[in-house]
This record gives sequence, C-alpha cells and structure tokens, in this order.
Amino acid sequence: MSVIIFALAAVLIAMACIKADRVRSWRESLNPAAPELPDAAFVAARILLVGMALIGTVKGFQGLGAEDDSKWSDDELKSAVEQATYELDGFLYRIDQSGEPVVHIYEYDTLIESEVTENGGGDAPQDGVAAAAADGNTDADAYFTVSANGADAEFCVHIERVRSKRDDYTPPGQAPSH
Repeated sequence: MSVIIFALAAVLIAMACIKADRVRSWRESLNPAAPELPDAAFVAARILLVGMALIGTVKGFQGLGAEDDSKWSDDELKSAVEQATYELDGFLYRIDQSGEPVVHIYEYDTLIESEVTENGGGDAPQDGVAAAAADGNTDADAYFTVSANGADAEFCVHIERVRSKRDDYTPPGQAPSH
C-alpha cells in the first residue's frame, strides 16, 4: 500500500512540474473555445498538487511504520529470546504433595511465549510469538523452537529442571535429612 502511495506522490509531483504553456496548448487542442486560464490558477494547482504529494508521502511513511510494528524482525526476536532466557534462568517450579511439578513441561511453551513477547522492546509487536516443543521432551529436559511472525530466524531454548537442595523446605521442628 505504501508503495502505491509513494508512486501516486511521484505522479503528483510530475504533474506539478508541467509548464503552463504546455497545459494551455493541450487545452486548446482539445477545446479551442475554452477560455484562457490565468497564471494564478496554475500556481494554485501546483501548490495543491505538491501539498497532496507531501501528505501522501507522510501517510506512506506512517504505513511503513505501522507495517514494521506489526511484524518481528530477526534482531528484535533475538534480543527478546536472549532476555527471556536470562529472566527464566533459575525459574523456580513447585511440586505438589504427590511430588509432581505444578508447572509441566507442556506449559513452558506459554511461559516462553509470554516472556519473549514481554521482552520484545518498544516497537516489537505484542503477539505473534510461537514456542514449539521438540519431540521427546521430558519434564526434566526439554527443547523449544521459538519463532515469530515476520522474522526469518528461529531460536532454540533449552529448559533443564535441576533440583536445588538449598531451596528445599524443611518443616519446623524436623531436622533435615542428609
């Protein structure tokens, strides 16, 4: 759409550059009985055509900006994945009474997607991120391929669950077992 607007602006500028004598001769060849146009009419027409071309150029650049804001670039995605990986490093997960994790590996795709979107930066879109789990993932070790709408690059995110004895909870009154 922006390309069409830019082309139209170029045509309007070209029309504004046509000499008044040439327009008068074209008019006279088409309609010899037409009244003569004053030079002020050509000046007003040129101002109008150049003004419309300027407005079209501004709108074209706004359209390019809107298009850029609706798609991820490779650099935006790379930066967002790196920041999301940094923020998720050390993410604590909890287990319930049966010893099962509260957040399962199949829920990490949503967590990764939201972190990448959150870390996308000022002009990155707030949607369009997908984290696809690799085959053979387990609750303890998983790989995800992160992609985004508009970006050609894809990034691999590895999640490995490690139990930290330091963060284990010991109820009051019981000695920890070693």
